[in-house]
Amino acid sequence: MFPQDQGRKGPMNKKLNTLFFVLGATLFNIIVTLLALVVLLLLYVRFLMNVLPENANNLVFPVILIGSIVVSFIVYRVVLNKLISKIKFEDYFDPIIKGRRPPPKRNG
Repeated sequence: MFPQDQGRKGPMNKKLNTLFFVLGATLFNIIVTLLALVVLLLLYVRFLMNVLPENANNLVFPVILIGSIVVSFIVYRVVLNKLISKIKFEDYFDPIIKGRRPPPKRNG
């Protein structure tokens, strides 16, 4: 540990925890999105590809992509809400967006 960091041990850990949490949450969201995309594509190929006309195949991929984003958003929110209910975030993480400063008081 560097001498200049000895007095900042607490807040620095909160900032590092916040950084690691954001990176981990982003990685988790990307993995969930990719898994949802693969699962939806496999379901489409298995059940709907032969049923729908061939010209509909061009429109299906954007629908599957949007569907995978929606599914990943729902899964991310559920996991994050469960995590928030178990962990007191103020104790371990630094706020990313801090509140606005009050306007300066005018004399006179």
